[in-house]
Amino acid sequence: MPKQANPQRRAFWLKHLHRWHWISSAACLMGMLLFAITGLTLNNASLIEAKPEVKTETRQLPEPLQRLLSQNTSTDKQPLPGALADWLAAELAVQAADKPAEWSEEEIYLSLPRPGGDAWLSIDRASGELTYELTQRGWVAYLNDLHKGRHTGTAWSWFLDLFAVSALLFSLTGLFLLQIHAGQRPATWPMVGLGLVLPVVLALLFIH
Repeated sequence: MPKQANPQRRAFWLKHLHRWHWISSAACLMGMLLFAITGLTLNNASLIEAKPEVKTETRQLPEPLQRLLSQNTSTDKQPLPGALADWLAAELAVQAADKPAEWSEEEIYLSLPRPGGDAWLSIDRASGELTYELTQRGWVAYLNDLHKGRHTGTAWSWFLDLFAVSALLFSLTGLFLLQIHAGQRPATWPMVGLGLVLPVVLALLFIH
């Protein structure tokens, strides 16, 4: 019985490990490719030429919006009024709703960082003149910021967590599959050990 039970147990684990290995690999495949490519671009950033494109626009706020701002005498950090946020979305395609702006007696300043670039707007409270500046650093910078999760928002943060869980499941099921097949593949554990020892040695010898 023990001799019969062992192959059955092995077949059970092989079946389920293979299933979860391919499911997790499919789930994190595109993320793996993205992070591998952006790992190269981040590690070799000095070799990649970037030419930021800066765009500046100046607008005059409509009278109703100027009056709305004049009614708010607060200098605390707070979001822009809803009417102003709607106007910015329609006129400049700027999504400013619910984002905290810095209010002072002279101006309102709103920082609008984004992946692959930066943006800000300033409103002169006396004249109603609005200045908006957008800086774009290209697709490489955009993808690098996705890699780092820089100014990417809640939804992307959730995706990064899901990707991390998928990659962890992929790695662990791969490790158990290696253990099952190691008897027929003598080079398995030396290769696993090399993958562990090499980064440790490099870190100890060359990172100070």
